[in-house]
Amino acid sequence: MSPSRAHTAARATALGCALLFLGTAFDATAAQRPRPSSGTQPTVTRAALDPALVAGRGAEVPFVEQEAENATTNGRVIGPDRTPYTLPSEASGRTAVQLTPGRHVEFVLPRAANALTVRYSIPDAPQGGGITAPLDVTVDGRHRKTMTLTSQYSWLYNQYPFTNDPQAGLLHPDWWITECACVPADTTPAPQITKPFRPTHFYDEQRLLLGRTHRAGERVRLTMPAGSRADWTVIDLLDSELVAPPRAVRDGVDVRAFGADPSGRRDAAPAIERAIAVARRTDRPVYLPPGTYQVNRHIVVDDVTITGAGSWHTVLKGRAVALEQPAPDGSRHTGVGLYGKPAAQGGSRNVHLSGFAIEGDVRERIDDDQVNAIGGAMSDSTVRGLYLHRTKVGLWFDGPMSNVEVTDNVITDQIADGLNFHTGVTDSRVHNNFVRNTGDDGLAMWSQKTADANNVFSRNTVQSPTLANGIALYGGRDNTVSGNLVADPVREGSALHAGARFGAEPFTGALRFTDNTTVRAGTFELNWRIGLGALWLYALDGSIDADIRVTGDHYLDSTYNAIMLVSEWGVKDRYDIPAVHFKDIRVDGTGTSVVSARVKGSATFENVDARHVGAVGVNNCGAFNFPPTGSEFSLTDRGGNDGGWLTDRLLPNTITCDDRPPVVAPPAPSPW
Repeated sequence: MSPSRAHTAARATALGCALLFLGTAFDATAAQRPRPSSGTQPTVTRAALDPALVAGRGAEVPFVEQEAENATTNGRVIGPDRTPYTLPSEASGRTAVQLTPGRHVEFVLPRAANALTVRYSIPDAPQGGGITAPLDVTVDGRHRKTMTLTSQYSWLYNQYPFTNDPQAGLLHPDWWITECACVPADTTPAPQITKPFRPTHFYDEQRLLLGRTHRAGERVRLTMPAGSRADWTVIDLLDSELVAPPRAVRDGVDVRAFGADPSGRRDAAPAIERAIAVARRTDRPVYLPPGTYQVNRHIVVDDVTITGAGSWHTVLKGRAVALEQPAPDGSRHTGVGLYGKPAAQGGSRNVHLSGFAIEGDVRERIDDDQVNAIGGAMSDSTVRGLYLHRTKVGLWFDGPMSNVEVTDNVITDQIADGLNFHTGVTDSRVHNNFVRNTGDDGLAMWSQKTADANNVFSRNTVQSPTLANGIALYGGRDNTVSGNLVADPVREGSALHAGARFGAEPFTGALRFTDNTTVRAGTFELNWRIGLGALWLYALDGSIDADIRVTGDHYLDSTYNAIMLVSEWGVKDRYDIPAVHFKDIRVDGTGTSVVSARVKGSATFENVDARHVGAVGVNNCGAFNFPPTGSEFSLTDRGGNDGGWLTDRLLPNTITCDDRPPVVAPPAPSPW
């Protein structure tokens, strides 16, 4: 969840033989098979689902998603597989297409487009550090372009905070790991640990302007050319888009007038800072015209508007720079980023950023490093229409601060979080953002020392966080998560989460989850060896004693449970979740239960409809004391709960505890 907190649990599962690594094919849960032609009609999806199933949820984006497994290919489909540390598990929809030299996958454009985004994976170098490899792109057999793919920003290994070295031994041999169910340093004989150990973060994406507009119905073919350095290329999906021409700001302070080089060959940071100074004196916006501007450090912004020509046209791009001495905040590296002043210095105000991309160069996770695209404290500010790529965190705000609006951004391929409201962020909104392939929580509020309060996360799409949760709240007061779409969390987290943990301030006031949709969540918790819920509430550092209301959520195709309420074994008799209210919920498919209760407390249910439930509707373990009076967790039926999952025999607190019930994979979601 954060790049600055200590994780308390070991990261674990066996690698086994399920990995496609350095050219070795693997057998996933479903056998690989040649993919037949899908015909001439394009299949458009959202989070790998029929868009009708998630209508009104998640971000409205300018691009159209097409999954590779639905396209025409002479490659091989890999997946579906939700097992962590496998390539399918981190793919959108848990399925992708593997190409070998000479093989292709072909998409039919569903509407006019002049730009593409390809999500892909290629092998790591044998000793780590990544390789590059070509991918040929043609449209209707012509207009050939070549993309240079890279794995320099993917492939992490080992225990938290991970390494780029596939041959490294255990980073923490004194941690308990699931592979041997032991602490290796304290075990004789020492367990044999397979290398590479726990590979993850396989995917990256690249964007390509085609140079002309192509009509709906034209065919985009992605071909792995003969002679590629890579043994294979996995294509997950293609996003196609009609990008608007560059936008001009006629009254803006043009950074080129101060020496900024739009070719990216020379350092543009000093010129941008001079333009900012003039813009502040003259009360005008800073304009970043089309081009790539080299920035290798933070630029501090305060009381300024910075506007680019559009996120496809204006790019701030930097390389990671090692510092001779650690910075006051502990950073050992710096890199491209726009930062507000620290909150301890009063923070920044009236900052407005829009219409450009930030391309980082972060290849490893170092928690002390401030190498985020957007950072610091920015009150009364807006961040809109940015593309944030390959930094540690897209936006990491350190409060106290208030009234920031983060809207209409695309945040992808982050080593850690997509966005984090850290410490006393209040009265702020995160709306209509698209987040994909984060290495920690997609969107988070972390109330460390000071509560985050009166914030809203609304109508965002979060896909494929490789670690932790799609959307997570750690303490806080009067916060709302509404109208979001969260898909394909991989491990040690799930789609929606509220946790009394990481030293956060308590939950107080109202906590609302409203009209969200989760897809293929309810993951397997590798350390506990149990399934989570698509929504999970976790009382670790204290009770969760807020007014919690979950209304209108849809939980689709949950791998294990739809809903989980849980505490840690060591505090199970100290902390509880006393009152949660569920209303107007739809549960379409669970591998196990609708509700898993592993904590003291209670919940009410009204109009909670469920179908395709794999096990008992309520797996009620309470606090695991199993008193003769029944479970320490009680349920109240307020009526309208259809599907037979909540029966009289389960009420109010019948013990039905099965620690690891069999999993029955549900059918694919369908219209209700």
